[in-house]
Amino acid sequence: MSGYEAHPPELIPILSRGKHRSPRQGACFMELVSFLAGERWSDHPACTHPLLAAVARDVNDYTSNAGRPRLAELIPSVIGLTGEDLHIDARIALVCAQRALPVVAAERQQTMAPHAAQWARSFTRDNPISPKAFRHRGAPTTVRAAVEGIALACVPQPDAMLLALLSDATGACATWACRDVGPDTPRDSAAWAAACSLTGTAGTL
Repeated sequence: MSGYEAHPPELIPILSRGKHRSPRQGACFMELVSFLAGERWSDHPACTHPLLAAVARDVNDYTSNAGRPRLAELIPSVIGLTGEDLHIDARIALVCAQRALPVVAAERQQTMAPHAAQWARSFTRDNPISPKAFRHRGAPTTVRAAVEGIALACVPQPDAMLLALLSDATGACATWACRDVGPDTPRDSAAWAAACSLTGTAGTL
């Protein structure tokens, strides 16, 4: 057994809220993704779709300290999950809205539903709604409102709902995204193996 495998907690940062200058200070969900993917330390790594990464950052920050370690099980799933197809943005926004709408306050429902469901339907019908506006404003607004709404809702287990929302978003992204796990998405093999071991995930390079 290597030293890395024997003492993974000493080398893998602990998930915590917000941005961090280095792994020694901890890591948010997406910073840990960048670390395990072998990218430059960042909460915006190239190996994950930008909107899915935004969902992950928000879920990370709104999940309690007690519930945050459970998010780690999804980290291997988002490495290499990206693509340019606008269906990805529409699907992610839509599933986030669908997960949140039953529990969020009415004012947040007004934020999410028009951006997600209506735009997604219009996009598939080729109506002249700006994809750029949706990708850079509408979709991020929808997913943030969904995460915030769940976190602030009067529900018994908001952490579990946030975990489910991130899982839904990952699945929606996987439906359309192109997985690139070749040379353009490097992974440190030891870190990857340790991450899969710690999260109970069977991963392959």
